[in-house]
Amino acid sequence: MKPQDRPSERADIAALIERFDRPGPRYTSYPTAVDFQDGLTEALYKQHLRRANEQPDEPLSLYIHLPFCEARCLFCACNVIISPDKGKSLSYLDLLEREVELVCAELPDRRKVSQLHLGGGTPTYQSPDQLRRLLRSLEAHFEFLPGAEKAVEVDPRVTTREHLEALAEFGFNRISLGVQDLTDEVQQAIHRVQSEEMTHNLVRVARELGFSGVNVDLIYGLPNQTVPTFEATVQAVIDMGCDRAAVYSFAFVPWVKSHQTMLEHSSLPEPEAKVALFAAARERFLAAGFEPIGMDHFAKPSDELAKARVQRSLRRNFQGYAVIPAPDVIGLGISAIGDVGGLYAQNTKKLSRYTQAIESGHLAIERGVECDRDDQIRRAVIHDLMCNFRVDIAAHEARYGIDFGSYFAPDLALLDPLQAEGLVMIAPESIQATPIGELFVRNLAICFDRRLRDSGPKAGPTFSRTV
Repeated sequence: MKPQDRPSERADIAALIERFDRPGPRYTSYPTAVDFQDGLTEALYKQHLRRANEQPDEPLSLYIHLPFCEARCLFCACNVIISPDKGKSLSYLDLLEREVELVCAELPDRRKVSQLHLGGGTPTYQSPDQLRRLLRSLEAHFEFLPGAEKAVEVDPRVTTREHLEALAEFGFNRISLGVQDLTDEVQQAIHRVQSEEMTHNLVRVARELGFSGVNVDLIYGLPNQTVPTFEATVQAVIDMGCDRAAVYSFAFVPWVKSHQTMLEHSSLPEPEAKVALFAAARERFLAAGFEPIGMDHFAKPSDELAKARVQRSLRRNFQGYAVIPAPDVIGLGISAIGDVGGLYAQNTKKLSRYTQAIESGHLAIERGVECDRDDQIRRAVIHDLMCNFRVDIAAHEARYGIDFGSYFAPDLALLDPLQAEGLVMIAPESIQATPIGELFVRNLAICFDRRLRDSGPKAGPTFSRTV
């Protein structure tokens, strides 16, 4: 698809979003997190781990959740532990190392890793030496493949050159900086004050130390944001030389995250203003030559994500978009989610319960869902839409032994009105999002979500908006 074929004018984008924006899942997984059930057993998780062990040459993806932060950002919806006292994090590293041992006991023959992601929280809350300790433990238990992607999320306010030097020693090659917005009035409102200079300096240091990929996270819909100030933020991160940018819609969920009640509701942009923020950001990134990736990411044409999208080999898991295939994800730490052989398994979110389980020699699995055959078929279709904007009908028929038109007849009926609106093209050989439809790929995916249809209306708000 040629760049000029994509809608980029902010007025056009804003009008489209006003028409088609609706609540819906982000489809980081299918089934989605709202379908996770409490009471998932350690025994079932171990069963899937042992089954995964039967494929010793398949690589793994590792996600490590480091939940500690020095202070709370009011926009945050992540599972974090706020503690100025860093002593707690030392005992947490002990628990992580023990959890690695427990998981590896079920994977004696499968230890190759193609992707490692340190998320949080604030991974660089840990000292450089603590990070070295954790990474030495991982290297002692797993075999990291040449060219493995090793990524870390960082908060520029607490991340030093020494932190990045420690990570570089262990081959980290991608860094993701939380920026959100560089406007002082916005930063004051969300309790996340960091200067443009501080952020730019960290990018410069990462480049000096050999990090080949720099991601920047922005959020639109925050208090006090305006189109001109957000445009200035977007231009600033472009000028910093980032390779990728994620432009997330602010998930205002005070019924889930009570600290968000501290935000002044009247300072949040009205829906029309919020739409204009995203439209302006998209226009800026496309004008700078970035390619749209999935629903809310942008990447330079030279970046691996953009190349993978052209080749229709883009992948997606709980760590985001990826290019290195790893069929199974092992999640470690509180709230971490694993994806092993069709089982989504999430650790407890409570540090006390995590501690009790690990210290007693048990995995801390608490909730999740086991995919049935229908889930797996739908997951593959939704995944192709979300990553590559295209579903190869013949490939899915061959893989699953189905007649696509018959199997998905109710879903295609839901998709028809969106085709009439110009969001998607349905042909005998493929389903393809149009240039306009790329913006609303979550709307397209919803048509294939049988669980969402069957569950009926839920009490209270459940999902963020699709755009």
